Order: sequence, then structure tokens, then C-alpha cells
Amino acid sequence: MAVPDDEIIKRSLLIDGEGGNDNKRINNLLKMFIRWTESPDDEDSNLVYQRILSTLSQCEYTVEKSTRVYHMNKEEQENYEKLSQRIEKKIEEATEKIAECKVELQQAKRIRKNRQEYDALAKVINQHPDRQETWKQLQSLDEELKTFTDRKQKLEEKLDLRRKQFLVLITAIHELQAILDEDDHEEMKKNEEMDVS
Repeated sequence: MAVPDDEIIKRSLLIDGEGGNDNKRINNLLKMFIRWTESPDDEDSNLVYQRILSTLSQCEYTVEKSTRVYHMNKEEQENYEKLSQRIEKKIEEATEKIAECKVELQQAKRIRKNRQEYDALAKVINQHPDRQETWKQLQSLDEELKTFTDRKQKLEEKLDLRRKQFLVLITAIHELQAILDEDDHEEMKKNEEMDVS
């Protein structure tokens, strides 16, 4: 059964591990195996056999080590993928949280602006008296206005009476003056008559 070239390269890379000259070791192993199979049974062949076993043990150790490293790397890769997914999920959650915080910030700004406007209006309102006090002041002013209106009417009536009295007085003065003028005129006539006679 033929082994595909990709599989041979993969095995070779697994056996080679971290570049510890494992290819050279396998080549030496093949040479030793060929020498061992071709040599007769002697002491040298037993020594070669021990070396073959030792080299095979080293190769198996390297393969086992490489396999474990491969599995460990695969597990690490899976862990990194899980970690990457967790990080992406955290990033999405953080992005959503940032969006929510932006909305909350806009609402907080609007509330703060409304509060500032409310405080400004409250200051303006507090500078003016309240409705009851204003109503009392209006009533007081109405009463005062009514008092002044009554006073004005009385003063106008008094002034009108004084005018009438003044007119009567002026008329009486004119009549008195006329009477005095007539008396003076008659007196002068009498004096003239007396002078003539």
C-alpha cells in the first residue's frame, strides 16, 4: 500500500519536531537496519541491534513529543478562538453599553438644560410677588382709587359750588358797583343843580 507524498511530508515534519536533526537520525536508523539485516549473527550485529532499538526509542519519543505539542497547539488554538469569541462578544457588549450611555448622556444633558431653564424662570418668578399678594395689592389699589375718585368728585362739587358762589359774588359786586355808580351819578346831578341854582 503506497503512502501519499503529503502524508510522508507530514510524518517527516512530525518526526523532525523542532528541527533536532531527526531526519538524519531516521536515515542513520535505515542504514543501521540495512547493515544489521545484511550482517551475520555476531557481536557487532547485537550492538547494531541495540543502537537500532535506542534510535527507535528516540524517534518514538520525538514522535510522541511532537504529537503532544501538536495536540497542545491545537488546544491552544481552540482556546484562542474561544478567547477571541469572548473578546468579540465583550466588544459588542461594550459597544452596546457605549450606545446606551450616549443616549443616557443626551437625556441627562436635556434634563440639566431643562433644570437650568427652570431655575432661571424660578428666579424671575421669585422676584415678583405671589398671586395672593398681588390680588391683595390690586384690591388695595382699587379701594385707594375709589377713595380718590370719591374725593375728586367731592372736590369738583365743592369747586363747582365755589364757582357758583363766586359768580353770585361777582354779580353782586357788579350790581353794587352799578348802584354806586348810579348813586354817584345822581349825587353829581344834584350837585350840578345846586350849583346852577
